[in-house]
This record gives sequence, C-alpha cells and structure tokens, in this order.
Amino acid sequence: MDRSASEKLILVNREPGGIAFVTINRPKSLNSLTKSMMTDLAQAFKALDRDESVRVIVLSGSGRAFCSGVDLTAAEDVFKGDVKDLESDTVAQMERCRKPIIGAIGGFAVTAGFEIALACDILVAAKGAKFMDTHARFGIFPSWGLSQKLSRIIGPNKAREVSLAAMPLTAEIAERLGFVNYVVEEGELLKKAREIAGAIVKNNQDLVLRYKSVINDGLKLDLGHALALEKERAHEYYDGMTKEQFKKMQKFIAGRSSKKPSSKM
Repeated sequence: MDRSASEKLILVNREPGGIAFVTINRPKSLNSLTKSMMTDLAQAFKALDRDESVRVIVLSGSGRAFCSGVDLTAAEDVFKGDVKDLESDTVAQMERCRKPIIGAIGGFAVTAGFEIALACDILVAAKGAKFMDTHARFGIFPSWGLSQKLSRIIGPNKAREVSLAAMPLTAEIAERLGFVNYVVEEGELLKKAREIAGAIVKNNQDLVLRYKSVINDGLKLDLGHALALEKERAHEYYDGMTKEQFKKMQKFIAGRSSKKPSSKM
C-alpha cells in the first residue's frame, strides 16, 4: 500500500527550474536511517541522475538534524547486509550522480550523516550545526568513505581527532578548514542552498556535468595524472564540437561579455 507524502521518509520535490530537493524526513528520530531509507535515498539519487529535467540537487533533513546516522535499533539488518551492494548504497549513488549535489546541513550530521555530507559537492551549514564521527565510540567500522575522505579535506591530524576521539566538528570550524562553503543563520539555510543551485542552473549544463566529473575524477589521481586527464577531456570536448556549436558558443560569450558582471553570491 502506498504511503501518503506525509508518511514518506525520503521526499523528492522537482521544481520547474531544474532544481530538485531531497529531504530525509524522519524528524522524530533525528532523521536516523533504516535499511529501507538508505535504499530509498540511493534510488532517489539514481533516478534524479537519469532525469534530464534535473540540473542540480539540494539535500537536507527535516527538523532539528540533517541525519543522526544509522538507526541502531536496526543495526544488524544494516551492517550484516552486503556493503558492496551499490544499488542500495546511498553514498555510492551520490558519487555516481553526475548532477551537482548541495548539502544543506542543519543540526547534527552524525556518522552515516557525516558520510552523506562528505558525498555532497557543496555544503551550506546552519550556525550551530555539528559534524560528528561516532564509529570508534560504538564499534562500527566505516564503509561510506569517512576514514579516507575527511583527512584529504581537513588534514590527517584534525581528521584523527574528529574520528578517534569522536570530537564534534562545528560548522564554523568546518568552514575555516574548507569543508563547509558557507555558514548561515538557520532560517537562511535552504535559501542559500537555493541561491547556489540557481547560479549553477544558469550555466552551461553539459559543461557543468563535465566539470564536476573531471574535478572528482582528478582528485583520485596525483597532480601530474590529473592535469593529463584535464588535457585529455578538453581535447575530447573540443574535438567533438561542430562548427555550429563553436559559433553558438562564441555568440553566447559575446552576449555575456556585453552585460555587467554580477558580484552577488
């Protein structure tokens, strides 16, 4: 039997302008994740990636938390499952998603919630928001990338403190360390995320997808190979363009250069 929208734990709202909003909707449990929620969230990102009307995705949580992690009352069901099953792996589907993902973090992002935040391309956090890794506290081995990604963003020493001591990382410190892009008032959280999404939507969609891909793929390589990857993909991009596409690009650039640039962001 279908559940009503108010009962759905993963909400997806597509707007006409190309922005899709995904909301983890279990506020009474601080948006803790059950196995079925993790699968639904993974499938939501897979579907949005295929939907050509969607150009950017904003992910948030209902109520006082972004996501407080896995629902530990269902821990055995979650952790004894196949961690290599990519179809139900939320983070794997986020990483596969070609569309930019903006995380709007309010309240706590704990453990699995922290890992979901790490899978976003851009992060906006509300003042007072906290990121916390409780893997070591509860004897849970990480499998969504936190042990590898965090140290590459905030540095290994700080990452060890956050993970080994289960030390909360505040939004303000996360911003200073380059993990969070913006810290805003709680009431401005979705507004700021929408503003960034709107700026992305205005750009060339094909290039946005290619740019996200080359950035993320390049991060897996050393600098020399990453620069070679950029050259290779640039060659593929321009070599595949027709004369008509070049003319269209030149016309677009000429039109944009005649306008006064906006400094707002």
